[in-house]
Amino acid sequence: MQNPPQILPTKILDGQAPGITYRIEGELVPSLHITLDGSVSVFFEHHIVLWKDPQLQIGMRAVSGAFKRLIAGMQIFMTETKGAGEIAFSRDGAGHVFPLHLKQGQTIEVREHQFLAATANLDYGFSRQKGISNMLLGSTGFFVDKFEAKKEEGVVWLHGYGNVFEKQLAQGEQIDVEPGGWIYRDESVQMSQQMYGLRTGIFGGAGNLIFNRFTGPGRVGIQSMYLYLPTGN
Repeated sequence: MQNPPQILPTKILDGQAPGITYRIEGELVPSLHITLDGSVSVFFEHHIVLWKDPQLQIGMRAVSGAFKRLIAGMQIFMTETKGAGEIAFSRDGAGHVFPLHLKQGQTIEVREHQFLAATANLDYGFSRQKGISNMLLGSTGFFVDKFEAKKEEGVVWLHGYGNVFEKQLAQGEQIDVEPGGWIYRDESVQMSQQMYGLRTGIFGGAGNLIFNRFTGPGRVGIQSMYLYLPTGN
């Protein structure tokens, strides 16, 4: 492979987007620190807030399709902060926090439980990926979060386990990734399953080696560690 996946920055001290500035720091359990000017709000899962300015207002943001998420053990509400001030987020796990800036018209799909925060000008939805995680401890599928910049630029911040690498796929270019290894993909990237039958001569048995095959054009994010978080069947 001439252009293998490249590691994303692990520290950002001067990140900017409309209405906000941000920084990402920390080597083991990194944190995301956002400063809002009051023109843009940010939504997130409530349990990942580390600290905030007292003047920032916190409220609930309803999620469509909440009943399906409730059955699967997923969050059915997002939390949203409004106003001017500072707020910080962190997940309870070693890993890599990083931003994805979405220009108008761009859409990104993200593996469940890895979303950290996003600017509220992005449209948010989700879908269930059936069959893919049959390879992951027998589950029948998992949810994928979708973020779309319909009107203007927005930012999604994600948490990956281990470190996160990004592969930029050209038109028709492909890469095979272990099913627990991918964390995000552009909507333009197609995903399929590849199964290889393996025979173990020592024990006389047989097994399968499974990959998700991604076909460009677009970005694919790959995490070097996978933490399995069951969400039901």
